[in-house]
Amino acid sequence: MKRFWNGLKEDLALTDRIMLGSALMLSLWGVFCIYSAAAGAEGRGFDYAFRQAAWLMVSVIAMLGVMVFGHHKFLEGAYPLFGLMLLLLLLTDLLAPKVKGAQSWLGVGGVRFQPSEFAKIAIILMMSKFLSRYPPLDIKTFLAGLGVIMLPVLLVLIQPDAGSALVYLVISFGMLLAAGTPLKYLGSLVGLGLAAGPVMYFFMLKEYQRNRILVFIDPMRDPLGAGYNVIQSRIAVGSGGIAGKGFMMGTQSKLKFLPEPHTDFIFSVFSEEFGFMGNILLVFLFSVLFFRIILAGMRSRDRRCKILVAGVASWLWFQTFESIGMSIGFTPVTGLPLPFLSYGGSSLLATFIALGLVASVAAEGVNNHGF
Repeated sequence: MKRFWNGLKEDLALTDRIMLGSALMLSLWGVFCIYSAAAGAEGRGFDYAFRQAAWLMVSVIAMLGVMVFGHHKFLEGAYPLFGLMLLLLLLTDLLAPKVKGAQSWLGVGGVRFQPSEFAKIAIILMMSKFLSRYPPLDIKTFLAGLGVIMLPVLLVLIQPDAGSALVYLVISFGMLLAAGTPLKYLGSLVGLGLAAGPVMYFFMLKEYQRNRILVFIDPMRDPLGAGYNVIQSRIAVGSGGIAGKGFMMGTQSKLKFLPEPHTDFIFSVFSEEFGFMGNILLVFLFSVLFFRIILAGMRSRDRRCKILVAGVASWLWFQTFESIGMSIGFTPVTGLPLPFLSYGGSSLLATFIALGLVASVAAEGVNNHGF
């Protein structure tokens, strides 16, 4: 125990406090937004906010544990962790009960968790180790790197969870780019994905997923059905104006016009209550966080760490972009949570574990560079 505390003090002295401070500010802001959103939707604001605060405490403790344990230990165990996550995803496909048409949750001892969230960490560790050992500089190693990511992608598509599958692909793209993959290979990959779009639309997507794409193009095609969520979200964001209506004063969530306000559309609740000025501050905090994450990777001399940080940055950036985008009708609705703000213990815990890995990399970079 003494060794643990000594290690924690050393890591806290070296770690990026700006990065961790930004994450904590966003998370605390999220607890208040969840309280406001759930108070109107289900009259359970305190219940949801208390659970999120409890998960935040667990997540911070887990992050500190990861920092003390060190990213090198996790990279050493990348292959077993990846195998374990594949097993959990397979068990989710086989055993998880269906909730709103998807099988995404496993329960252990009365505690439910979402394996697809923790699989993001396993993928990042696995790809970091694999791509550093086998740089994707030729077509053979490039395809081998893609082969690694396709297993978890296929397993979450079975659930079906197209949002998580998309995040996995974005993570792999960012890591392949950081690993030095020739641009012609990445360009060909993007072109192949665009060409495969019609096939996926007609033969792989469920009807509700196809409706989401059609509604993204024209929300008014079904204003009381599939387009309802997007329309109400836009109303909430726009009604916030410059300064917002004030905390707990938003009408879209309080009058139950906005579906899933504490999860999928937490940004809409935030925008209605804190307005454009609040959004500027929110984007600023996210920008500071992303900058410090990328800086940690740039300072590292370890190729594995650079690729690891690229994976975490790609993950958090894409989910932030997609979640905010779907709230304003800029991107299709995928149900991806807004990092740090949306309600959900699995998402919050996985995010802080990833930050613990980045903080460990950052601390090592300070040791190497002396700043």
